Amino acid sequence: MNKSRFNHNRANLNKSKVSFMFIDALSIAFTYSFSILVLYFLRVEYIDVKHTLMVLPFVIVFKLVLFYIFKIYHLVLDNVGLDEVVRISLVVTLSNFIIILITLFVNNFDFIYEPYFIFTTLLEVLTILIPRIIRRLIAMFTSRNAFNTGNRTLIIGAGAGGKIALNEIRNNPQMFNRIIGFVDDEETKIGNLMSGYPIFGPLSEIPKIIDKFDIEEVIMAIVNIEPQKFQDIINTFIDRPVRIRRLPSLKDYKVNQVDSITDVNVEDLLSREVVELDTAGIKDFIEGKRIIVTGAGGSIGSELVRQIVTYKPKSLLLVDIYENGIYDLLMELNIDFNKHIENKIDITLQIASVYNYQRMEKIVSEYLPDYIFHAAAYKHVPLMEGSPAEAVRTNVLGTYNMCKLADLYKVKKFVLVSSDKAVRPTNIMGATKRFAEMIIQSFSQKSNTSYSAVRFGNVLGSNGSVVPLFKRQIANGGPVTVTDPSIIRYFMTIPEAVGLILQSAVYADGGEIFILDMGEPVKIIDLAEKMIFLSGFKPYVDIQIKITGLRPGEKLFEELLVDKEHHLKTDNKLIYIEKLNGKKDVENEAGELIGGFEGLDNLEIKELVQKFVPTYTIDNKK
Repeated sequence: MNKSRFNHNRANLNKSKVSFMFIDALSIAFTYSFSILVLYFLRVEYIDVKHTLMVLPFVIVFKLVLFYIFKIYHLVLDNVGLDEVVRISLVVTLSNFIIILITLFVNNFDFIYEPYFIFTTLLEVLTILIPRIIRRLIAMFTSRNAFNTGNRTLIIGAGAGGKIALNEIRNNPQMFNRIIGFVDDEETKIGNLMSGYPIFGPLSEIPKIIDKFDIEEVIMAIVNIEPQKFQDIINTFIDRPVRIRRLPSLKDYKVNQVDSITDVNVEDLLSREVVELDTAGIKDFIEGKRIIVTGAGGSIGSELVRQIVTYKPKSLLLVDIYENGIYDLLMELNIDFNKHIENKIDITLQIASVYNYQRMEKIVSEYLPDYIFHAAAYKHVPLMEGSPAEAVRTNVLGTYNMCKLADLYKVKKFVLVSSDKAVRPTNIMGATKRFAEMIIQSFSQKSNTSYSAVRFGNVLGSNGSVVPLFKRQIANGGPVTVTDPSIIRYFMTIPEAVGLILQSAVYADGGEIFILDMGEPVKIIDLAEKMIFLSGFKPYVDIQIKITGLRPGEKLFEELLVDKEHHLKTDNKLIYIEKLNGKKDVENEAGELIGGFEGLDNLEIKELVQKFVPTYTIDNKK
């Protein structure tokens, strides 16, 4: 939130407080004026109307001050409930009790006959509460639920989370939902009402409830539910064409988040066992260091930057050739600028290409980093099949340049971001990433710098990945395109991938290729079907799935380990190390490739790469 917006919101808040102080003053004046009139007409001998009216302004000021001290004017008015009613009632009662004590023990301070304070207190609580609940009542009676409009919605969880979801629907004008009821597993709740809505159950009956009441939207509102339990529940009705949303877990809430209800993403249904990282070890590794991230504007590079800044490096230099991506990242970091100032992190950026040796030497020689995280690469398989020269230029030459500079300027550690497509590659992108791995292993044998690579599968939601493509295709009404019904892929989230990169940097001694145990692979056609269901549609009915055939260089499945019998475990049970036998100095091969690919046609470039990467099978003879 920028400063002007913050000041504007603060001014509105102060204006609201003053308004309610004025309303409360009128309410108190009305309460006691009414009580005085009642006592007067009842001919109560203890009442002195003139004296009481003279004292009343002082009573009003005293009560307003007491209300402010007890933060009555800090209460949120959009959702006045029992807690707010009790708080206001207690403060009003306390103020009147103090007035009674003053009346009893201070001479000439007769205000109102003491027994009538019971009546006065009840009336005062009522008059002060009414303005605060009017907004809630108006919202309740004008909501879509009151007129039976909006998407027919079922809330899973009749506890605190369910109440949060209900309040969000009632108070957020952007929510277009008609609540049908809640569903819960707790037997004591089933069959009862919550805020006027029925509680169904158990959870195993959700598919039947959806069918019976023609549910159009389901909101998962069980607070801090375990990922596996969440997936188990969703999978019971994933084949129903209902939109599925959820309350985020506490760790997923974002600063300044407006809406508490978010869409369920396919990531929520593909998550595996959480990769536990040695955050203390990573912090010791990163804190106070000078770090360069190449490809900092990309999916992996930008997440690397986000996570690195949390470990308080001394400085961070962002390098990328694509100005828009790195500009967006810098703007994002500026939003959180105060935190970076507090941590005294110096964040700078340079627009540069890693294959330009002179440019990168100037950057590295001036910055003198402790670590380099090399994420700059071309990764899109079909595009690189048609532009192999660019794959060699960036993935091979760029990596060679950065490795050479890391050695020349005595960088402590160098980490290459690699890919599962480097294993027995059938495309030029994978082959160039395999050559990049060979380069870092070659440099590790002759340099004091520790070189390592991190190899992982497809990253959910990254630029060019299948998930954003499917989302666009679904939004456009289909069809969703799948290359082959049997194609499978390993998946991981971007934060998980970056956590692995940072952890591997801690473990690295030199020459390692780190691999994550990514669990079971996912069939892409199953992924497409789940994404269609999550959007509230039926696959093959509302949204078609079209089989397009394998693209050039594309495999039915990807591998993570070249030889599973020769991998080593690390302290992290999901991270392994592959050590290849027969590591060699590829300086000559790199020089021949880098010096010989310019001017060749596509097939000649692929054949030249194949000469140095014998595991590479050329699938596209073009």
